[in-house]
Amino acid sequence: MAATPWEGELPAQLKERFGSEIGECASYLGQNFVVARPDAVIPILEFLKLEADFDYLVDITAVDYPNRAERFELVYILYSYGRNERVRVKSMIADGAKPPTAVPVHTGANWLEREVFDMFGIEFAGHPDMRRILLPEEWEGFPLRKEYSIIKQDDRWVKENLGIESGQ
Repeated sequence: MAATPWEGELPAQLKERFGSEIGECASYLGQNFVVARPDAVIPILEFLKLEADFDYLVDITAVDYPNRAERFELVYILYSYGRNERVRVKSMIADGAKPPTAVPVHTGANWLEREVFDMFGIEFAGHPDMRRILLPEEWEGFPLRKEYSIIKQDDRWVKENLGIESGQ
């Protein structure tokens, strides 16, 4: 990824406030982002909401890098209506790590974190209702992990619950 340094008032405030908790402030194709240590994400989200006017949590998603020690990159996308600006907060976490929930900062994180759990198997510590949201509770596996075969899907569940052979 050919990112360029993101400079200006907001990245300067973030670096001053969070110091070594911030790994990088950069921009890629006009999309500004902050890379932070996992324990700093919630305080950064809170700072961005309360002090920098990023009042809307657009999405939380993840990217699976199975060959990295910190397998998953969590991505929080925020928007400021007042600034008409987006910013992303990224953090790398290991498989099995339980990053803290963002629900106390943004109530909308509830369903977004459940979707990340459902698709990637990442559990959020302190989440009020950590269960699947898109797939049935008895579904096995996490479809957006790289080792999850799109061809295989969950043949057993399809056969037992729909009474058909998988269309794959």
